[in-house]
Amino acid sequence: MIYSLRALRALCTYMAAICLACLVLSSSSLAQQGDRAAVQGAHAPAYVGSQRCVSCHEDEAEAWRKSHHAQAWRMPSDEVLIGAFQGEVFEHDGMRAQFDTKDGARVVTVVEKDGAETVYTLHSVGGTEPLQHLILETGRGRLQSFDVVWDVEAQRWYHLYPDQDLPPKDAYHWSGAYKNWNARCAECHATGFEKNYDFQRKRYASTQVEIGVGCEACHGPGQAHLDLVANQPTQDYAVALTDWGFTADMSVPEQAMEQCAGCHSRREAFGDGNPLPGTAFADAYNLALLRPELYHADGQIQDEVYVYGSFLQSKMHQKGVTCANCHAPHDAEVIVEGDAVCTQCHSEAGNPDFPSLRLAAYDTADHTHHPEGSAGTQCVNCHMMDQVYMGNDWRRDHNFRVPRPDVSARLGTPDVCTRCHEDQEPAWAAEQIEAWFPEGRWREAHYGDVLASGRSDPRAAAEDLLALAQDDTQADLVRATALWLLGPGATSLKLQDIAAFMEDDDPQVRIGALEALKSRAAVAAAPYLIQGLHDEVQAVRVAAARAIMSQPAHRLPDSLRSHMRQAFQTFGAMIRNQMDFAEAHLQMAGYAMVAGDMRSAAGALTEAVRINPQNIQAWQTLVRLTAELQGRAAAKSTLDRALEWNPGDLTLLSLAKQF
Repeated sequence: MIYSLRALRALCTYMAAICLACLVLSSSSLAQQGDRAAVQGAHAPAYVGSQRCVSCHEDEAEAWRKSHHAQAWRMPSDEVLIGAFQGEVFEHDGMRAQFDTKDGARVVTVVEKDGAETVYTLHSVGGTEPLQHLILETGRGRLQSFDVVWDVEAQRWYHLYPDQDLPPKDAYHWSGAYKNWNARCAECHATGFEKNYDFQRKRYASTQVEIGVGCEACHGPGQAHLDLVANQPTQDYAVALTDWGFTADMSVPEQAMEQCAGCHSRREAFGDGNPLPGTAFADAYNLALLRPELYHADGQIQDEVYVYGSFLQSKMHQKGVTCANCHAPHDAEVIVEGDAVCTQCHSEAGNPDFPSLRLAAYDTADHTHHPEGSAGTQCVNCHMMDQVYMGNDWRRDHNFRVPRPDVSARLGTPDVCTRCHEDQEPAWAAEQIEAWFPEGRWREAHYGDVLASGRSDPRAAAEDLLALAQDDTQADLVRATALWLLGPGATSLKLQDIAAFMEDDDPQVRIGALEALKSRAAVAAAPYLIQGLHDEVQAVRVAAARAIMSQPAHRLPDSLRSHMRQAFQTFGAMIRNQMDFAEAHLQMAGYAMVAGDMRSAAGALTEAVRINPQNIQAWQTLVRLTAELQGRAAAKSTLDRALEWNPGDLTLLSLAKQF
């Protein structure tokens, strides 16, 4: 959220008494906010490590040892990078990497495209198959994920981003902020991880109970369980425990699924690392909605979104299906191979756990309309279209959608039919579907049409977006997205119609409502923004804080002014854990400008471009703020620095003409 200086001059500076920098950047003020680390350190059982579980749970431990979870992060050994580090050389776009083994250590000699040469000793390895990442330590506690990775099956090195120009000064270079293992990867590859970024010293002191996703990553710390089974006295803890002494109750299907979702989702984390297992998802994370560039308009996966958001759209989720109905919890593999995992429910016999199932034979030619034994008869190939990420990692869409080539034809989204029938168009496939299933679900309206309209013109689509949000037969994530898309279109709707969603049972829908309410006059929206600030769910409170902080100061009613400090504190308790993210500083800059605190805004933007010097919009705003605060000469110096990082950028060169 970046504002022009002309608009900023009109803002009130009543917030001077509530200095944003003090509330957000000061560790002393925010240390008072309770977080997972404080709760766990004093009032939760201690972690004991997965090896303490093995002697009693041998079968589960054996399944887990073979899993991608157990092997998510490993130290160098003979079991990783098999066939690699024998003197191979990889070259790409002026960069050269050589992989050797010297005195028992694996080393990478990297010559960057600017000629700089550095020798790194392999710190550790991320992932197991189909690729393995090299994790290299570059100093100040920083672990970085190298862009050249090992293809396990093909036994070769390849570059993850072969089409991108990533010089060493780029934030997306392997040594930059966006490839930092501590901040971007480790929490989902470790157990009991804490990032521990020191903002003042710009360094990490990260810790974890164990690398890899261990038993306690899902069940919670094990000390109370050990005490119980050993008939030892247990202390009273401030957190609730199950009868078996764990913080997560895996016997509750929804809670168990949310343990998976913490990592298998595209989301914003509120804490400094792993939340205490058993923490409700929306108290630890803000789930990404069906946003452009993440999802196609019809909800299909586009960018790497890690399953949960697509699964929440599915009819299966609405009927109570969870991860464990298809995946064994300890090795995470499907419980049976092939179509049998589907026909355990989708058959003439059905499944008593899901009584609303239509009883019918699905693994027949009458349903598949493809030759027996062909790829077209496999359930996943029509209902779980896959997409490749990281070069060789194929992942399936977990929406379990009915093929809708008619929707793909209208919206230009991927079509599962013409993925195989490459010589045909989606319109042809739609005709086939109509002929095969004249009364099929393809005849139903699809939410993708409304979301697509909302993306292109939210004002014109406002009534349709509202109707979609009010349709409780739709997935809650779809309804929440419809509200989020309203944007300026919300001004044409009745306030009561939007505010009604603040009573919805699903926190994502309440968040969507708050996004829509931001567009309404603050004096009218105030009661609902305040309601959100006191919501029982953390994600809703954060959304409400952002909505309140985004209101122009001169338009704030007294009722919101009295809650501004609480809004800043709610936001600050989260954002202090994101101080190594450029996006966090961009948010702080925007809110500081709304509050009229231009110096804090300039400071936040300075840090944002330090982390990501390729953010042209941030540079633009920083140059203008510097001119306002320090004069044209200082602004010219700032602009020169921007051009050093981004030589030839047309936007910056155009701005230079003003100085």
